[in-house]
Amino acid sequence: MRIRYVVSTMVFWGREHQLSFEQECQFLQSLGFGIELWPHLKGQRECRYQRRNWPRLFAATQDMLVAMRSRYDNPTLEQWAEQIECAKLLNANIVTDLQSIGVPDEPELNGCGFAGDVVEMAEHYGVKLCLETGPLKRLKQVSDRFESVGYCLDTGYAHLDPEHSFKRYVDDLAARVIHLHLTDNYGQMDDHEPPGVRGGTPREDWDYLLNVLSKYDNDVIGSLEMCPCMPAVMIRQASEFMFDALQWPNRPEKQPDYEEPGYNPA
Repeated sequence: MRIRYVVSTMVFWGREHQLSFEQECQFLQSLGFGIELWPHLKGQRECRYQRRNWPRLFAATQDMLVAMRSRYDNPTLEQWAEQIECAKLLNANIVTDLQSIGVPDEPELNGCGFAGDVVEMAEHYGVKLCLETGPLKRLKQVSDRFESVGYCLDTGYAHLDPEHSFKRYVDDLAARVIHLHLTDNYGQMDDHEPPGVRGGTPREDWDYLLNVLSKYDNDVIGSLEMCPCMPAVMIRQASEFMFDALQWPNRPEKQPDYEEPGYNPA
């Protein structure tokens, strides 16, 4: 396994004094991380993947590792085409879910024509689709139908599922995991806490995840997906747990000569 790291823009939600998108990118880049884009800002409906925004996205993320969270407002094929072309421009994988890709919530996997069209478009543009953790049986059915689709294993979801254990998710998905949402919770709801919170996912589960992923020759993006407090605090806490306590490989290196943007909200 080869792993590189990004931080989800979810980390910037809820700031009283928001940074510009360019400052968010500079801040993460100064810490050695790439960026996982969400399709909108919290509380806003406009999708940032619209074609008119591409020049700004491209300019701000140059020299950064980029991943994209797909639209989740039941996007049409035209909207899927737009975000796939955006991902091609940014050299980004797209993380999506069963509903957004048009997989019906039915006992049998029928009526997947829409999903097939989306997968075909992504293959045409050389964009990798990653299906985010959901009901385990349905995920495996989709992956059996579409061989080019990889998995995004969400550690928070796997910790919460009352039917299947965390280790079951790891065992069943690891061979095709190309994206991770590294997040934690207290077992009641998907809090999106930094990995390693006291009372969260047990240390043995984190160790098991890394050990199993290391058996496969996959290029993996690990995304720190966390909700505010302060972004710098969350990134530091998550980094200390992932790289100091758990000893995950390829720790992002802070750039010593990089001028960190002014991030001093009141």
